[in-house]
Amino acid sequence: RAATSSGANYEEACGAESKADFIHKMQLVLKELRESLYWLKLVENTGLISGKELQALKDEANELTKIVAKSVITAKGKGK
Repeated sequence: RAATSSGANYEEACGAESKADFIHKMQLVLKELRESLYWLKLVENTGLISGKELQALKDEANELTKIVAKSVITAKGKGK
């Protein structure tokens, strides 16, 4: 659920009504991405998914987290 929620929140951010609304929605995206990483770590501990497949998912989630975090920093005007 967290994985799809981050995408839905991103779409909401794209239609934000103000800069503050955009920042708020992007912060929600970050929270959902972090939750996705948490669930991936739990899956890793159970061994339900193979190492390479799981690592690819974790790498993607980490990259998306970095991108969204940078977007929030830039939107707040602290990226300089």
